[in-house]
Amino acid sequence: MFKRSQGRILTYLSATSEIQGTLNVEGNLRIDGIVHGTVEVRGDLEVAKTGLVEGPELKAHNIVVHGVIKARIVAEGRLILTRTARLEGDITARSVDIEAGAHYVGHIVTPEVKALPAPSPYPELIGVEDQRLPTP
Repeated sequence: MFKRSQGRILTYLSATSEIQGTLNVEGNLRIDGIVHGTVEVRGDLEVAKTGLVEGPELKAHNIVVHGVIKARIVAEGRLILTRTARLEGDITARSVDIEAGAHYVGHIVTPEVKALPAPSPYPELIGVEDQRLPTP
């Protein structure tokens, strides 16, 4: 009688919505309102300019941020911070795009990141070896 389309379902939180607690979504999610708590999306997530997410963690496949997030982000795919984005939190993502004008405070971890070599306790001295003048 009622058939669901096989495509991804979009869940929408309007600008007048405010949720407190854990939010789990099976399809895609667009947040125009406010969420206080953990957000887990098994699809893509978009946080609009009016959107605010504040909590311990936000997880999704791909994430596009136009609004404000104060949480640790885990993106299985790509994270995009547009010029209006404000993000405070650590990022774990396959790739990260940050447009000019975006505000970000935190650490970024991607699979391709290689750690910098540990600094030696003493700097390496480069120059001429000690040459003494011949004695007369």
